[in-house]
Amino acid sequence: MMRPVLLFTFLVHAILPQVSAGELRLPNIFGEGMVLQRDKPVAVWGWATPGAKVNVKFAGQNKSATTAKDGTWSLKLDPMHAAAQPRSLRVSSGEETLNIGDILIGEVWVCGGQSNMEWTLRGSRDADLELTAADFPAIRFIRLPKIARISPQDDFPVENPVNPVGNWRIAVGGNVENFTAVGYYFARRLHRQLKVPVGIIDNSWGGTRAQNWCSKKTLATIPEMAPDLEKFTSSHKAWIDGGGEKGAEKRLAQATAEWEKQRVQAKAKGEREPRRPNANSYRDPANSGQPGGMFNGSLIPVAKTTIRGALFYQGENNSFSTAWKPFHRTFPAVIADWREAFNEPNLPFGIIQIAGWSNRRSMAYDMNHHCNIVREIQADTWRDIQNTGLIVTYDTNSNGSIHPGRKLPVGERAARWALAEVYSAKQAGSDEPLEWRGPLFEAATFVNNKAFVTFQGGTDRGLRLDQDVDVGFVLAGKDRVFHHARARISQSKTDKRQQVELWCDEVSEPVAVRYAFSNLPMGGLMNARELPAYPFRSDDWPMTPHQSTGAYQRQARQ
Repeated sequence: MMRPVLLFTFLVHAILPQVSAGELRLPNIFGEGMVLQRDKPVAVWGWATPGAKVNVKFAGQNKSATTAKDGTWSLKLDPMHAAAQPRSLRVSSGEETLNIGDILIGEVWVCGGQSNMEWTLRGSRDADLELTAADFPAIRFIRLPKIARISPQDDFPVENPVNPVGNWRIAVGGNVENFTAVGYYFARRLHRQLKVPVGIIDNSWGGTRAQNWCSKKTLATIPEMAPDLEKFTSSHKAWIDGGGEKGAEKRLAQATAEWEKQRVQAKAKGEREPRRPNANSYRDPANSGQPGGMFNGSLIPVAKTTIRGALFYQGENNSFSTAWKPFHRTFPAVIADWREAFNEPNLPFGIIQIAGWSNRRSMAYDMNHHCNIVREIQADTWRDIQNTGLIVTYDTNSNGSIHPGRKLPVGERAARWALAEVYSAKQAGSDEPLEWRGPLFEAATFVNNKAFVTFQGGTDRGLRLDQDVDVGFVLAGKDRVFHHARARISQSKTDKRQQVELWCDEVSEPVAVRYAFSNLPMGGLMNARELPAYPFRSDDWPMTPHQSTGAYQRQARQ
C-alpha cells in the first residue's frame, strides 16, 4: 500500500532511518493499514523542528505536543474501543501535514524469535488451503526488516511503499504469503473469538539466539556471555583497524582476485573449484548478528508502540555446541528487557517451546541433548516469571527437520493461552476458564518397583494416552541409566486422582522418570482437551550434551 507521506520524506526514510530534526516525521511503524491498540493510552511520536508545536487528530481526539531540543516529540491518545471502521491519523506542524488512512483499532501483538516464527504461511503445511481462503480484512500485519546495530536505533528503514517488508498489509489473498504462519493462526483465532481487529508486528529473524534479543547492558552482567562479547569487540576493532568499509572492500577484491586464479588453475587440472569469497564475511560486525544487535536494530525502533503482548519462538540456535550455557540467564533476560523497552512491567509474554528436530541416536544421546536443556529452561522461566505462558510444540514435527510444517496447532495453542490468561475467556456455555495447559508434572513416587506420576490439578482432567500407545516414558535406577518404560493410566488408591503408572523390566528399583526427553521427542500423553503433556523429569541430575564441554545443572527454584 502507498504510504501517505511526501516523496522526499519517504526517500530519506529509505536511506537513513535517523533523520535530522526539522522535518515532520512519524516512525515507519505508523503506516496505512495499521492497527492501534484498543483500551489503552496509545503512544504517538515522531520528529519535527525543535520547539515547534505538533498536533495529532484521530477518532475525534485532538492532542498536541511541543518538540524537544533534539527534534523529538511524543504524546498519548486516550484509550479507545475497538473499531473495524477505517479511520485517518492527521499529524501537523506549521505548514507540514501527514495523513495516514485505513487505521483500525483492536489488539496488537509482537511476534518475535527465530526461523520457526519467521516461517511464512507460504511455507507451512496448510498453505494450499490457507493462501486461497485468507479473507480477513480486519487482520493486519507488518514484517520488520532485519536490522542489527551496535547502538539503539530510533526507526527502521523501508525500501519502498509497496515492499512486503516494512509496510502494513491486510490479511487477504496473496498478501498472507509473507505472514508469519504462527502469527497468522494466532491472529485468526483471536479475531474470531474477540471479534475485533488484530495487528501483528513480526519481529523475527532466523538463526538468532536469545542474546541477540537482550540489551548490551544486561548482557554485560552475565558471566557466560563474556566470551561472545569479547569476540565481537575484537572483530569490530579489527574491522575498524583494517580501514573500515574501504579496507573491507579492498580485502574482498584481493580475495576475489586470488579466488579467480585458483579457480582457473583448478579447472585446468580438472579439480574441484574453490568456493567464492563470501562478501558477508567482510561486512561491518556492528551491522551483523552480534550480542544485543537485534535488540538495538529491530526491537527498539518499535518499542514505543502500544501493544497487548508478545509471543517469542526461539531457542533452536541455543541448542548448538555450547550456546546453551548462557541460556538460563539470557532467555529470562529477553522477557525482562522487552518489558522494560515497551515500558510494560507485566507485558504478557507467550513462550513457545522449541519443537523436536534432528535424529535419535541412542538413549544417552537423547537424555543429554541440548534441546532438553533449552526446553527445560523455557519451562523454568515460565514457572518463575509471572504473566508468561508456555506453549508446547514437540508433537508438531513429523520428521527430523528443524522447521516443522505444522504451524496451525502452535498458533492455536498460543491463542488459547492468550484468550485464557490475557483476555479471561470462558469455555463456551459456562463460566469455567478456558483450558490451555496440557498435563503439567506435579510429583513422582516410587513404590513396589513402579513409578506413579501425578499432574497439577486443572491440567489432569481425563488423562489419556493417544491411541493407548505408551511412548516417551523412560525410567532409571540408582545407576542413572534410562530405559524405555511401559505406562498406563490408573487411579490413586489414596485420593482417587488419575495418575500415570510406569514400570520397566530392566529397572527393578526405579528412582527417576522422564517424559518426552529427546532431541526429537515422542509422546502421546494428553488430557481430555487433547492438549499434550509438558516434557518433564523427576530428577535433577546433571546433563552433559554431546559435542559440548561441561555439564548443565538445573537451577534451583526461585
